[in-house]
Amino acid sequence: MKEEINQFVNQQEVWGKEAQKLREIALDCGLNEELKWKTPCFDFNESNVAIIGCFKDYCSLSFLKGVLLQDSENVLVSPGPNSQSVKYWKFYSLEEIIASESVIKRYLFEAIEIEKLGLKVDLKKSSEVTFVDELKEKMRNDKKFKTAFLGLTPGRQRGYNLFFEGAKQSKTRISRIEKYESRILNGQGINDCVCGLSKKMPGCDGSHKFINK
Repeated sequence: MKEEINQFVNQQEVWGKEAQKLREIALDCGLNEELKWKTPCFDFNESNVAIIGCFKDYCSLSFLKGVLLQDSENVLVSPGPNSQSVKYWKFYSLEEIIASESVIKRYLFEAIEIEKLGLKVDLKKSSEVTFVDELKEKMRNDKKFKTAFLGLTPGRQRGYNLFFEGAKQSKTRISRIEKYESRILNGQGINDCVCGLSKKMPGCDGSHKFINK
């Protein structure tokens, strides 16, 4: 797993140094690292805490339960109007991350404490969540897809919607919907196991990566 994350960092032409520094800070706080959703993810006792993101204009550290953080420095922003839990911190240079290291650690330790206490985000019911326009359009034009999507559990619906709305461009949101259409039609969540090898069913634990080819 470490090698996969090394590869991720080395492939970042713009934000590699920033991603590596954020990674070092997270590991220094005692978090475990894994590559999830094709990006470095840090967890505490198998509960996801933070994720590194590298985008065109900035590098970020997302807190999975960011809405529960005090955010004393007022640096966290929401990824979208329907995001109920995640908040992230944007960085524009390595120097900025180095200067903020102590504060970043404070936020991470607070996030770890939230997991220790077992705190949960009070999520809205699925009916209260506004689906992204591309998803609503897909359901209008494809009755089979609509039936399958609305047949998913509220948590799975939210998971897909958050993933779709996370893309800035409409064409990317459409591409994501098309990529996961077969999963949705099969009644599977975005993080469900599809190979049948996971030891943490129905979730994926990465066992598919060790299939002999």
